Amino acid sequence: MKGSPRFTPFRFVAASLCLCLLAACSTPSARIKRNQEVFDALSPAEQTLIREGKVGVGFTPDMVLLAVGDPDQRWMRTDAQGQSEVWTYTTYDGQDGAPLYRGYYHRYQGGYPFFYDDYGAGSARAREYFKVTFVAGKVTVVEQDAR
Repeated sequence: MKGSPRFTPFRFVAASLCLCLLAACSTPSARIKRNQEVFDALSPAEQTLIREGKVGVGFTPDMVLLAVGDPDQRWMRTDAQGQSEVWTYTTYDGQDGAPLYRGYYHRYQGGYPFFYDDYGAGSARAREYFKVTFVAGKVTVVEQDAR
């Protein structure tokens, strides 16, 4: 079948290794190591939150990137109070509601990087699980799914 390559053990091993490498790159510790100067300039309380992967009101975009990584989407919003920037983080659930995957690595054609629709990625539903709103370059609102 064209467009639906057969799932082989080699592809499984290759995909597993890639996902492990990407997961290792997406931890707060890995992001801190890549941006040590930014992290060192923060207060001890801010450093603690970032190490825990948490975002606080008043954080800058650089601090949010250290804590939770790149957003899946960035939106500009204009309302009666002015302009704000919204970063959203998305997870993907299966038909039964169980989480399938989340984070930067899911961006490959809407599914797993090396798995195809016949493996289950085609039935995934996007769900926004985390949202951060910035006004004038500072976090003013943090919204998180309570699941």
